[in-house]
Amino acid sequence: MKFGPIPVADANGAILAHSVKVGESKLRKGIVLAPEHLDQLTAAGHTSVTVARLEPGDCHEDDAAQMLADSLAPDPGAVGLRVTSPFTGRVNLLADGPGVVVLDVDALEEFNRVNPMITVATVPQYQQMSEGGMVATIKIISYAVPGADVLHASRLAKASIRLVQPTLKTAGLVVTDIPGGPSNEKGIAAIRNRVETLGMQLTDVRIVPHSPEHLAEAIAAMSGDLVMILTGSATSDAYDVAPQAVRAAGGQVDRFGMPVDPGNLLFLGSLESRPVIGLPGCARSPALNGADWVLSRVACGVETTGVDIAGMGVGGLLKEIPTRPQPRSSRKRN
Repeated sequence: MKFGPIPVADANGAILAHSVKVGESKLRKGIVLAPEHLDQLTAAGHTSVTVARLEPGDCHEDDAAQMLADSLAPDPGAVGLRVTSPFTGRVNLLADGPGVVVLDVDALEEFNRVNPMITVATVPQYQQMSEGGMVATIKIISYAVPGADVLHASRLAKASIRLVQPTLKTAGLVVTDIPGGPSNEKGIAAIRNRVETLGMQLTDVRIVPHSPEHLAEAIAAMSGDLVMILTGSATSDAYDVAPQAVRAAGGQVDRFGMPVDPGNLLFLGSLESRPVIGLPGCARSPALNGADWVLSRVACGVETTGVDIAGMGVGGLLKEIPTRPQPRSSRKRN
């Protein structure tokens, strides 16, 4: 691509690089100049204009963006995505429903190394999405790029972006109650909203006393593709009431604790073929916490192991809250 000022008389078919005022109107950057535009420029007193001109082998920004989008998501409907029409060198990939984003990170990084003018930006790996949310944007920064680079980037990152939609349809929730404990209604409402945001239904809610025996009985009888537990008193050990109740009901606990804050006191297990999530107390609030990350992945059938949870710490969720200030904030400095 050639870029720079040329005489207005020679600019027919070139791409206008910068918006130009002509009388009471404006010619906007990016348009392909036609004879009538040259007449307007001349009438406004312009003798030269800055343009971009494609050379043999170049690919226009819109064509390049469309080709790259077709490669990144060759069958968008099959991977939960919608593709927008190209405009000013940009194509967006949108979520076609709730779900979590799964990316081939290595391939996308290779894609972005091909040519600085060829870019793709995405949400983080395993980001939970709502319908219509932007998953990725493909942007050609210049007005044209070499076609060979477009083809190379396309091959590197083929089918590297997808939205995994929920595979579980229903969930059950057991809440334990303690005298003077937190509001069960508020907690249930927050969790119901999380479940419904993922396109699932909360079909079984039970409130039982905070004891291993009562909780184990409720867990064993719980319906739903997923079992969640919210205790009136926070789980503080892998052998506390809720984890022990899961074991007593015939299940297992695979991981207690996660390196995000809020959300440390989550545990993950299973009961026969169903996943079990022991929710941290912060799940009573609608604010983002570690339970959201685990729930969305589990609901969408994305493998979530203790190793996966351990990996959520670096660059993950770290948020101080007013009800849990740093200990040093209440101390007097010497």
